[in-house]
Amino acid sequence: MTPNPVSPARYPLAIVGAGALGLNFAARLAALGPVAVIARSAARAAELRAGVEVGGVRFRPDAFGPDALPGADWVIVLVKAGDTAEAARTALAMGPCGVVSLQNGLTGDVLRAVCGDVPAGQGITTEGAFRDGLRVQPSGAGETLLPPGFEAVASMLQRAGFKARIEPDIVAARLVKLLMNLAINPLAAIFRVTNGALVAPPHRRLLDALVDEAWPVLRAEGLPLDAAAARERVVAVALATGANRASMLQDVEAGRRTEIDAITGVFLDMARRHGADAPTHRAVFTLVKRLEG
Repeated sequence: MTPNPVSPARYPLAIVGAGALGLNFAARLAALGPVAVIARSAARAAELRAGVEVGGVRFRPDAFGPDALPGADWVIVLVKAGDTAEAARTALAMGPCGVVSLQNGLTGDVLRAVCGDVPAGQGITTEGAFRDGLRVQPSGAGETLLPPGFEAVASMLQRAGFKARIEPDIVAARLVKLLMNLAINPLAAIFRVTNGALVAPPHRRLLDALVDEAWPVLRAEGLPLDAAAARERVVAVALATGANRASMLQDVEAGRRTEIDAITGVFLDMARRHGADAPTHRAVFTLVKRLEG
């Protein structure tokens, strides 16, 4: 077993979540300075310390299991939405100044409930990465938006070459991201296709139906797009990420639990509060739950 890394007593930044996206962030940040990667177990941390290929380059992260945590000034949470509470407790144990999530879905309330007096918030990222066997392959540069109060994290990301900034209206930005996830992720998982295939027949009709059902509810919650712009934005994102295999598709193929509860499930709760019917979203929710491992 690879020994624990010789590491600083306290890291400027830690990432809770050693999946493809977490490792992609960590590899780029580690080129500038120390960054801790928190894996799901001591055994997984040891595997990572032996080395993992990220974007064609061998990366040996300072990886830790949840029972041997370092200190960290700031923590980014990048785990599946269903693991948010556990990840938040792990983050809190490192004594940070703040904890920010870059997860899919809406997980900010769970994060804040666990973190208590420690500043916590949810940003968004459109960075992409996927596993290719034992390797991690970046799948296109995107943008990372952080809530106010996380300027130090934004600065670290910028220095590492990420397109990152503070977004004053982070609530509206999260609703835009939720719309993308609602439309693209479930259909990609159900039909086992890349994002780009969804803008062509026969999938396009369902893509449009999901957007049209979601728009009135999200608009009432503060979505800053009119109906036409919402549809255009979803199509543009699907085309821009045309070769990407959505995270929900990767989960279904790997027999893992998906994030359908934190995406479509959260939306269906919103729709009920607003008295809106969303039959297409209910249908895809049921189908993805059937496909989950």
